[in-house]
Amino acid sequence: MSLDPIQIGYMPPADKVTADNVINLVMYGQTKAYDFVVSPINSPNYSRVLFPGEGSQSPALIAWRAGQEAFKPEDLVLRTADRTDYIVGTLSDWQDFDSPDARVRLHSELALKQQFNWAAHLGLGGVMLPYPPSTQPLANYGRVLTGSLSMLAYTSCWFKVPCMDEILEADVSEDLQGMESWERWNSLRNMAGSESKLGIALELSGAVPSDQVLDRWFAEPVKAIILSEDIFLTNSKGYPVLSKRHQHVVRKFMKYKPAFILSSSSLPKLVLDEFSDDSLEQSLASPHADYIRYLHRTQEAPGVIDQFATGYQDYLQAPLQPLQDNLESSTYETFEKDPIKYQQYELAVERALLDRPVPTDGKPDVTVIMVVGAGRGPLVNCSLRAADKAGRNVRVYAVEKNPNAFVTIQNMKANLWGDRVTIVFSDMRTWKAPEKADILVSELLGSFGDNELSPECLDGAQKFLKPDGISIPADYTAFVAPMASNKLHADVSAFKDLAHFETSYVVMFKAISLLAQPKPIWAFEHPNWADIPMGQDPLSNHHNIRSGSIEFTSETSGMLHGVAGYFESVLYKDVMLSINPVTHSPGMFSWFPIYFPVKTPLYIPTGAKVVLDFWRLTDVRKVWYEWRVRCSVDGVGEISSTVLHNVGGRSSSIGLY
Repeated sequence: MSLDPIQIGYMPPADKVTADNVINLVMYGQTKAYDFVVSPINSPNYSRVLFPGEGSQSPALIAWRAGQEAFKPEDLVLRTADRTDYIVGTLSDWQDFDSPDARVRLHSELALKQQFNWAAHLGLGGVMLPYPPSTQPLANYGRVLTGSLSMLAYTSCWFKVPCMDEILEADVSEDLQGMESWERWNSLRNMAGSESKLGIALELSGAVPSDQVLDRWFAEPVKAIILSEDIFLTNSKGYPVLSKRHQHVVRKFMKYKPAFILSSSSLPKLVLDEFSDDSLEQSLASPHADYIRYLHRTQEAPGVIDQFATGYQDYLQAPLQPLQDNLESSTYETFEKDPIKYQQYELAVERALLDRPVPTDGKPDVTVIMVVGAGRGPLVNCSLRAADKAGRNVRVYAVEKNPNAFVTIQNMKANLWGDRVTIVFSDMRTWKAPEKADILVSELLGSFGDNELSPECLDGAQKFLKPDGISIPADYTAFVAPMASNKLHADVSAFKDLAHFETSYVVMFKAISLLAQPKPIWAFEHPNWADIPMGQDPLSNHHNIRSGSIEFTSETSGMLHGVAGYFESVLYKDVMLSINPVTHSPGMFSWFPIYFPVKTPLYIPTGAKVVLDFWRLTDVRKVWYEWRVRCSVDGVGEISSTVLHNVGGRSSSIGLY
């Protein structure tokens, strides 16, 4: 499987780039095989717009504030649109939007708008915003930026932020160092909105945060990683390399496909005489860039799940409605490619068969297996293989209500199964079985365990199970965890309505961060003799109502954008299936996690208690979930909460018919 190409840029010292050498910088970048270069938009001369020493009645100051003065040539490094598609422009680092000086605040704002206008006019590929020099809260910076982003219609905008702020974190414990940088970014992002085009250029220093802190950045729109050449080591052959810790961090970020920017503390000789001794070295690609490409080439090969998930990562999908809709052939085909799921089902059936007592009264040793929701027959094949391995005689029934899938299992019976299998075209809940089953096999699980109505389906099917009969699966448990994902929340926000915030989505998570490890919230067991009399149908569905309030403690601060849902299932005894990250069945890809969004994200401080309130509710027509989130701090009490989502199933539900 080929890797996506990696983008690498070059950033020299800003004060060394001038209008006279910027085109040479572009040519140097191309010679060194960089994909882009980073250059200041303005020269240091542009700081003149602070009008130091001039009074508020200065005619020049008044004219500039009124927008009556364009850039002067000496204000600019980028004076023309020549090769600007190859350039990411940086704003001036003297701009301080939260300065205690009112003039500096105002003129920084006016300068930013003038720079944004010029960047848009030039058609720059991107603009990089400076990390604020002020240690004050970034309220005004956020306001200015939020009001100005619309000026960059086609230009990317990256906020440059160090992974660790040494000034603000001087007294912070080592395990939490780096969170202050995230907090500053978060304050800007919250003002701009998660759906804005604002991205991050994250600067890695000699010291990098813990994995726990870095995890927060994986849920953010990190568009570029800045690596100073100064943090590279030199190996025994004289080539630049990164420390093991930096390699680990860079490889983790590579999975999210950011650009990489190599920053230099000195300006190389941009133009060399073709006959000089340095001409050969000049023609070679940057060894630092080559090393980054080497790390990219030598990434761990994508696993089965990663290959399967290509194109699905962080993509919102509606859960299946198997009782309302007939699945398409392509959907069946996708599920049938999962070797692990069927391997586990086959093992569960084999062990269940071996545990069945062998008759001693001379009666035929035949075990009745009923596969309900047989689809195109993979669980029937599993059952037959298991019987062969166990050396047991079986009589199999395959029950399926989808008329299109039933065509396939008719062909399977004619060409493969023969008399070993009886096929039945019926809804399992209404079928009148000719005999009782020893083993009831089903694969009705959803990403949350019960969200595709496995409890309701098996309630109707268990009436044809013998008193000592076995259900495979035997039980399944839903797990929840608070999560952050700027991208997923932005994608839901893009619909601009309440209904999509009250809908759950099946998602192959990528750009997310769990604020705590998943915990169980409720479970279902089969057969359910306690609530449904043997041989009867349930009179109502109230016994399948569930609720839970699960508390978590956040080890670091973060934004909560929703709830992640998973399941674990015991098929038979110690044979399990799981998509819980802690116990995930290796190589299994039939189920992606489920995402329950919240309309208004919550800020979760370090050490805060997060409570997820969940309900699984039902009436005669449907099943639905309701959810809300609460956050509290010890000694203070509840500090925030969301509204109750999906009241009465008004926006999303799973139909029973």
